Amino acid sequence: MNNSQNASYQAGQAKGQVQEKASGMMEKASNVAQSTKESLQETGGQMQAKAQGAAEAAKDALGMNK
Repeated sequence: MNNSQNASYQAGQAKGQVQEKASGMMEKASNVAQSTKESLQETGGQMQAKAQGAAEAAKDALGMNK
């Protein structure tokens, strides 16, 4: 293999490694985004339940619940 062929081979190897790393990083970013979305949905549900409980407590305190 001459120097030109070797350089071309090395460049191809480097390109493949960079593409693989980029793919892995994109997958990790996607996983983080999905996890964050799920956490926010869970937090939102908990906040909604607490607000509902507070509203019911206020109604009870004011005698509005029958």
